[in-house]
Amino acid sequence: MSKPPATQARRERPLSPHLSVYRPPITMTMSIIHRITGGALYFGTLLVAVWLMAAASSQPAFDWVNWAFGTWIGRLILFGYSWALMHHMLGGVRHLIWDTGAGLEKHTASKIAWATLAGSVLLTLLIWVAGTIARGAL
Repeated sequence: MSKPPATQARRERPLSPHLSVYRPPITMTMSIIHRITGGALYFGTLLVAVWLMAAASSQPAFDWVNWAFGTWIGRLILFGYSWALMHHMLGGVRHLIWDTGAGLEKHTASKIAWATLAGSVLLTLLIWVAGTIARGAL
């Protein structure tokens, strides 16, 4: 192979966009979050299984699990689990809509992605407010 002449100026090659420069589109962000919530649901469902096993085993075990889920950290985990469940469900609906061939235009896909995020937050808050009202604590 021949070497370029030393007198010729070296042309700078374009750099790939770095995360500090590139802003990921909302559809990409929601897709990533959909995958993360799928993994989180796996571990959250294990907590539901622990609660069911405690309910089936003995009253002290059930009381202990209810106490643990009633602490502030337990409630925070349950709140996150319910948000992950709602977000993953709405993300699945979003993909179901795309599977029909609808909503694939860039602008429409972005609107659906924002609706997925807003809907998951709204549904989670509605679930927790309804649960609080049902317990008579509000």
